[in-house]
Amino acid sequence: MVKEQISIFDMFKIGIGPSSSHTLGPWRAAQRFIAVLEDRDLLENVEQVNVLLYGSLAKTGVGHGTDIAVLLGLSGDDPVTFDVSQVMPKIDQIKANKKLLLGKEHQINFSYVENLLFLYHESLPFHPNALTFQAFLKDGKAISETYYSIGGGFVIQENDSQGFLSEIDLPFPVDTAQELMVWCMKTGLKISELVLENELAWRSEEDTRTGVLQIFNTIKDCTYKGCHSSGILPGGLNVERRAAKLSKRLTKDRPYDSYDTWIKAIREGGKDFGYILDCVSCFALAVNEENASFGRVVTAPTNGAAGVIPAVLQYYITFYDAYSENKIIQFIATASEIGSIFKKGATISAAMGGCQAEIGVSSAMAAGALTECLGGSQRQVLMAAEIAMEHHLGLTCDPIGGLVQIPCIERNTMGAIKAITAAQLALQSNPDKAKVSLDAVVSTMWDTAQDMNVKYKETADGGLAIKVPLSLPEC
Repeated sequence: MVKEQISIFDMFKIGIGPSSSHTLGPWRAAQRFIAVLEDRDLLENVEQVNVLLYGSLAKTGVGHGTDIAVLLGLSGDDPVTFDVSQVMPKIDQIKANKKLLLGKEHQINFSYVENLLFLYHESLPFHPNALTFQAFLKDGKAISETYYSIGGGFVIQENDSQGFLSEIDLPFPVDTAQELMVWCMKTGLKISELVLENELAWRSEEDTRTGVLQIFNTIKDCTYKGCHSSGILPGGLNVERRAAKLSKRLTKDRPYDSYDTWIKAIREGGKDFGYILDCVSCFALAVNEENASFGRVVTAPTNGAAGVIPAVLQYYITFYDAYSENKIIQFIATASEIGSIFKKGATISAAMGGCQAEIGVSSAMAAGALTECLGGSQRQVLMAAEIAMEHHLGLTCDPIGGLVQIPCIERNTMGAIKAITAAQLALQSNPDKAKVSLDAVVSTMWDTAQDMNVKYKETADGGLAIKVPLSLPEC
């Protein structure tokens, strides 16, 4: 049986908020559809395009920017490089002119109302996040492709559910935590070292280092920008950004003019417990406020949970004087392996598993990464990841207004704090006496996901989404 092979750069993807499954995934699907048309030399013959959004993509698509993502993807723009300040101006232009430039090459008439269809009461069986692109050609023929955004920016095409499996021979193939532990025992390698050995099957060591540092630089820029941006988040809930005010209180009057000097200013605030809690919360809030504002973020492993790992990594950098390339790479590599085990054994899609699949997984990833970086053994790393997820089991996804704001932003602060607590518990514990394995908690999470009512799976049909009137201010 071919194992699913997941790279660091599958778990950590650079993109634009607010959602990896509802924004980045559909964006990538649209790009793939354009590539299909180009490969078949059909792009210039397209007369009309329809986009059909099903299930969760329909119900919370507007709040998550699905409509925006597919239009930019069809336009040939890329989420890694597209200027985030031009997102809304370009969408407004498409709506006003009723014109769409497919793949930056071929202009067609396009009505946002008539050609972009939200099928609120229809779902496809394979996955709740489904979308279909239909291209009608000048000769009367048509081509249709259906894609599924399965979480974390992963996209698969209909009838190609195994298309994401790699045929590369990894030296240390892993599906489960137990398999990971066996490889670590055989080789004596740390989890991060084993991951980096596997990455050599895809690319050179230097290319992996460069790519991981690009991931970190995006996280760094996002955190710093979020800590220095104020105002109201878009979407109509009138949620005020809090990270900038909190950052200002934390740094007081200590001067800084860059990320590096900002970290120094925060570090000089001391190590009081309450101060550290505020710092971690500030880091998480900053990233997810940027995410909610269509900013550039890194899926970690999703956009809705994008603040947990950056907050814990920032905590490690700031309070353990760990601002070095090797330590950052070690952290991200370890986190990616923990995330891949959840991806293979359960899900990282809130539409499939609720928020336990996003905040829970990100917390487990951060906990494991922090544990290794603080000197924990391989078994303590897995124990920390298990502890973090164990206390997120059953967490629902019920975004108010279908936006990645309430309760999503604050949940990242909770996930980060739980990750740090889990790491500390694991470091002070004997994993030989642990009663629950990481594999057991992965399996339990998947069972819980399957039992969870669909209204708590990113549909905004239950929970807080229907209990809080949109006219009320945020608490």
